[in-house]
Amino acid sequence: MTVPASTSDAPTFGASRYPRVAYFCMEYGLDVRFTTYAGGLGILAGDHMKSIGDLHLPLVGLGLLWDEGYTQQRIGHDGHPEDHYPKTDRSRLSPVPVRIEVTVRGRNVPCVAWKVEDYTKATLYLLEPALDDDRWITRRLYGGGTEDRLAQEIILGVGGVRLLRALGHDVDVYHFNEGHAVFAGLELLRENRFGGTTIADRLQHLRPHVVFTTHTPVPAGNEVHSLDDMRRLDADLGFTDSELTAIGGSPFSMTVAGLRMSHMANAVAELHGHTARAMWKDVAGAAPITHVTNGVHVPTWQDARVRAALVAEKSDAERDAELWRVHQDMKAELAAEVVARTGVHVRLDRLLIGFARRAASYKRADLILADEHRLGRLLHDERIQLIYSGKAHPRDGAGKALVSRLVAASRRWPGKVIFVENYDMTLGALLTRGCDVWLNNPRRPLEASGTSGMKAAMNGVLNLSILDGWWPEGCHHGETGWKIGDPDAADDAVSTYDGTDPAPSDDRDRNRLYDTLEREVMPVYYDDRGRWLHMMKASIAMSQWRFSSDRMVQEYFARMYRPS
Repeated sequence: MTVPASTSDAPTFGASRYPRVAYFCMEYGLDVRFTTYAGGLGILAGDHMKSIGDLHLPLVGLGLLWDEGYTQQRIGHDGHPEDHYPKTDRSRLSPVPVRIEVTVRGRNVPCVAWKVEDYTKATLYLLEPALDDDRWITRRLYGGGTEDRLAQEIILGVGGVRLLRALGHDVDVYHFNEGHAVFAGLELLRENRFGGTTIADRLQHLRPHVVFTTHTPVPAGNEVHSLDDMRRLDADLGFTDSELTAIGGSPFSMTVAGLRMSHMANAVAELHGHTARAMWKDVAGAAPITHVTNGVHVPTWQDARVRAALVAEKSDAERDAELWRVHQDMKAELAAEVVARTGVHVRLDRLLIGFARRAASYKRADLILADEHRLGRLLHDERIQLIYSGKAHPRDGAGKALVSRLVAASRRWPGKVIFVENYDMTLGALLTRGCDVWLNNPRRPLEASGTSGMKAAMNGVLNLSILDGWWPEGCHHGETGWKIGDPDAADDAVSTYDGTDPAPSDDRDRNRLYDTLEREVMPVYYDDRGRWLHMMKASIAMSQWRFSSDRMVQEYFARMYRPS
C-alpha cells in the first residue's frame, strides 16, 4: 500500500496536553432508552464516548438525532419479524444555541444541534434539520434509499464541521468512524482549512489532521455513490468530477476517500488489519492501515458483583465461592427476564449457551441447528439449552429469514431452544452476564471485531468461538475459553465468500463446534467445577483491561491521534 504524504505537516502538541479531537459517527449506542443506534458500530461509538468522559480526554462527538431511531423488531404470529418505530426520547437533550446550514438538492437546509446531557460525561452533539419539511432526512437510522443516505451524510459531515466552527471548537484531529463521515473531509477541503492550491496540495495538508477507521471486511459492504447522485444531492460541494475521482474514485467510494484523506487508518482487530490491508492494497495514495482492537465500557457491561467477588483481599476459596454465587445469581436474573418475556423457563443447573447479535447471514446463528441428529441428542438428554436474540436490518431479507429460522427452531424445540425478540442493550447485558457459554461462529474473516464476546468474557461467561474478529487475540484454548477449530488459510481470502458455495466450510465448522462442545466444554462444566471457575477467572483477567474501551481510547490518543 502506498503511504501518502509526509507527516512533516502533522500537528504538534505540547508535552503536557493531548490533541483536541472531533469524532464523527452515524450512530451512538448510549442507553436502551435512547434509540440512536442500530448495532455494533453504535454500541462501540457509545462506549468510546463513555470512556472519553470517564478519562476526561479532549474529544467531542458529532452525530445525528434520529427522529424515530432504529427498529423495535417484534415477532408476528407467523413467526416473521415485524418492524415498529417509536419516537426517540428527547428528554435528556438540551438545545445548542446556534444554527448552521447545509445544501441538499439545491435547497438550503437549516440545522439545529442538541447536546446529550446524560449517559456520558463527554461532549456529544447530535444534528437534525430545523424544519419539518426537511425532517425526512433524519427520520430513521439507515432508512430510505440513496438520496436519504447522501443527505444524512451531508448533515453529519458537512454540518458537523460547520457546527464545530459555529461553536468555536478548535480541532487538531478529525476522526471519521466509518465512511459515513467522510463528507466532513470534503468540507475541510472546500474551506481550504489547512492550505494548498491544487486538490493534491489540499489533500497533502489535510491528511495530518484526519484519522479514519474502517469496519467492513467485505468489499461489497463498503458504501459507494455515483458522481451524478452526489452532484444532484449537492454532496459534491462544488468539486469537479476529476477532483472527486482523485479523492474517492468513480463511483465515489466512501472508504477510499477516507483512506486518501487520512494520514493513518485503522482496522478494529489484529486479524481485521490483515484483511483490510489486503482489501485496499491497490488504492493509490491511501493511508497505511494499522489496527486498534475494539473495547467495551467496563462499568456498562461488567457486573460490579464480578469485580467485588474477585478483590485481592479475599482468599482463593472465597473468590471461587463468591464468583460462582454471583454467576448463578446473574443466570437467575436472566432466567426471570426470559420467563417474563417468553414464558419459557431457563434451568439453572444446565449448560446455557447464548448467541445474540445482529442477524446477518455471515454470522451463521443457525449453524448449530442444522445437525438435527447431534442437536436432538443433546436437547433430548437436557444437557444444554440454547438462547438466541438478534435483530435483522429492516431491509435485509436474508437477515429476517435467519430470524424466522431461529423462531421456528424455538417452536420445534420448545423450552430447549429459546428466542427472545427485540434484542437491545438491556437484553444484551443480561445475556452476556447470565449465560454459561457465549457462542460465536462467523465465517472467518468476515467478523471485523465483535464486542459481545468481550462483554461475556469480563463477566466470566466463557467464549466458544471461531478464531475471527477479536478472539484470536483473547483465546488461550482451554484457559480463557475455546476455539472452534484452527484457521484454514483458504478462509482468509475474502473472495472465498464472494459467490463460492459456503456449504463445505459450514459443514466443517459445524462438526468442529459439536466436537469441541461435547468433548471439551460439557465435560468441564458438569464434571470439573474447579477448572470451570479457573477458566472464568482467566477469562475475566484476560478481558477487563485488554478489551476495555478505556484501553482503546488511550491507544487512539497514543497511536492515532498523536502519532510519534
